Amino acid sequence: MQNSLRMFRKATLHDKEKLRQLGLNSFGQFKEVLTEPNWTKLNSSLQAENTYSDLLDISTCFVCEENEEIIGMAFMIPSGNPTSFFQEDWCYLRMVGVHNEYGGKGIGKKITQMCIDLAKENGEKTMALHTSEFMDAARHIYENIGFKRVKELEPMLGKRYWIYTLDL
Repeated sequence: MQNSLRMFRKATLHDKEKLRQLGLNSFGQFKEVLTEPNWTKLNSSLQAENTYSDLLDISTCFVCEENEEIIGMAFMIPSGNPTSFFQEDWCYLRMVGVHNEYGGKGIGKKITQMCIDLAKENGEKTMALHTSEFMDAARHIYENIGFKRVKELEPMLGKRYWIYTLDL
């Protein structure tokens, strides 16, 4: 089989359904490590009609596309969008996901770096994210890029979660 061209670009609202499908695929691997009620909770968020459109409204989403299929995504939310986890003056990463068939090929690292580069261009000072004990591949990428664990959160989905930050 011939290698097809992998393209990185910014997502648009037209990509919403493909982003949802990727979310279901990339986060679907966690079904095995979560209890049934906690998987149901995560899965319903991944399936929700507004999850991706709401994120697209406030963020820049970078995607990796191959053969018109989105195989990687990461959302960079600018500062000024605080949550119970993230401070007002932090930008933050959300929903970094790579299709299961494409893991380990550098896609997650590349789209995470694209988010960091955009944050720097926009004058952001700190980028944050939250990740969990069962997201080993993601934690490895973040720690290698230079993110530092700064705080443990209350357990979510029955698992340990932490806030990581990166000074830009």
